[in-house]
Amino acid sequence: MSDSGSSPWLEAHSDPVAGLNTLSSCMDLADLSGDGENCLVVADLGSSSSGSGMKLKVFRGTSLVSESSLLDLPSALVAFFMDLNEPRVPALAVASGPCVYVYKNLRPYFKFTLPGLEVDPLEQEVWQQVRSGQIDPQTLKELLEGIRSKSELPLSQRSLRFLSLEPDAMEEFVTLHQGQPIRRQTVITCMSTLKKSTADEDGVSCLVIGTESCELYVLDPEAFIILTKMCLPAPPVVMDVSGQFDVEYRVTVACRDGKVYIMRRDCDRPKHCVELSSHVVGLVRVGKTVIVGCSDQTLQGFTQKGKRLWSVPLPAPVTAMAPMRLSSRGLSGLLVALGSCELRLYQDQFVLNSEKTPEPVVALAFGRYGREDGTVVMATQGGALLVRILRRTASLQREERAGPPGAQSVRLNVPKKSQLFVDQTLREREQGPLMHGAFHRDLLRTRLRAAQAYRGALEASAGATHQGPLKLHAAVQGLGPRFTLTLFVLNAGALRPITGLCVCVLYDPAHYTVAPPLMRLPLLAPGVTYALSTRVSCSGPGALCDTIKVCVLQEGPGASGTPMLTAHINMPLSEAPGPLC
Repeated sequence: MSDSGSSPWLEAHSDPVAGLNTLSSCMDLADLSGDGENCLVVADLGSSSSGSGMKLKVFRGTSLVSESSLLDLPSALVAFFMDLNEPRVPALAVASGPCVYVYKNLRPYFKFTLPGLEVDPLEQEVWQQVRSGQIDPQTLKELLEGIRSKSELPLSQRSLRFLSLEPDAMEEFVTLHQGQPIRRQTVITCMSTLKKSTADEDGVSCLVIGTESCELYVLDPEAFIILTKMCLPAPPVVMDVSGQFDVEYRVTVACRDGKVYIMRRDCDRPKHCVELSSHVVGLVRVGKTVIVGCSDQTLQGFTQKGKRLWSVPLPAPVTAMAPMRLSSRGLSGLLVALGSCELRLYQDQFVLNSEKTPEPVVALAFGRYGREDGTVVMATQGGALLVRILRRTASLQREERAGPPGAQSVRLNVPKKSQLFVDQTLREREQGPLMHGAFHRDLLRTRLRAAQAYRGALEASAGATHQGPLKLHAAVQGLGPRFTLTLFVLNAGALRPITGLCVCVLYDPAHYTVAPPLMRLPLLAPGVTYALSTRVSCSGPGALCDTIKVCVLQEGPGASGTPMLTAHINMPLSEAPGPLC
């Protein structure tokens, strides 16, 4: 790992007042003018407090050269080639809400809207009755609440907005929207590109869109029609696409359920699934390794089929990730920004370089900026823009580990075949079916014994009592003749709660009176102590000192009368006999 004195990065530009509020998915580097000088394109999220100021910004060198407003909050931005026209200038696709806005030469060119979702027929019928004047807004609210609680389909945005209004604003809302058709629309959560037929850098690419309705769409780059639709178990968050649409492709998707799914060509369902211990923060493919940054401060590597290769702990949470590909120098790695104001360069699970940043970095992009190939562009949490260039003399090779010991290269002295080995080989050849049958009989017998033992263990577990994990102790308070008896019950088990228990207090009625003598216990969660109190009064004359017995019993039709737990409490002497309770 390089130290600060021999940093491989040059600080090319720093603008602390750039005012950027964006993510890695909303940044890209592209040659928008066709002169060989790449620009930085940013979809700015605007002000989070006011929900405005969303803009499409283009930086060239150290200055802002273009700025245009966006209609909705952007979720992704990609640059792609949609045709074979000359000069080769890419188009920009900005995903905002349910739409994809395509720009050519920084001018609006096309708008693609996701297909609508199915609307509940009962909801449509209710709004139709409102339009015809059959029901009032208060009745409409009651009917929509009933539909929301019973229907499997979610309500439309109009109905949800209506239910959130105050009663005095409902009539105005109904008057304004009752003549419009009901629609239920999804939104775009992530977007990427897929080469159409060639793997060239300026080849025509398709758009791959992930939606909140757990679907993936592949769009045609010219007609913007849906070529393929794939379904996922959960909404996608981030994805990586490789291959060509006309040949073979693979889509690796991290979803909101904390799992990574791998989609293949001609498969509308996931081919492989990777279960993670926490949610995904970033997903990047480096070569044939899929690297996932998780919220539990780990970096994990997987094969393209979902097999775990390695896992590396991190000192701080991951805030941004970006692949580092520099084909001219044969370098490939991963840039990881951490919440501790640190930018790390990884090659597999090894750290090649670590750099400090003025603020935590929230967005990363690596590639050609201007005329420099090895450039990393960063947007910090405070809105600053940082540009660093990889030195041409930088050495980013990790130290080679020591090879295997020399003893492994020494050939073993394997003995020659003995007569016993030859005889055993002939026996196996002649009596192969008999030996195979004997092996299968022994295998089936072993499986039978294992199944019987497993059944016995299940029966023993079903019939066992909860006496083991239960703990009971008592405390007596008071000087007499009235006492307060407090019982503390603890479920010491670590896996599951205990239900259906009661506590019975046994005493001599000639000496004491207990109210209540029977108490039912609530559900006992593991590790939680429950306290129950009862009143004990001395009922006999003179100073009394006797023993009270407390039993924990199981309720229910299948319960036995044997106590699970018993405690004997020695009552203290009473100062004076008291009246009956």
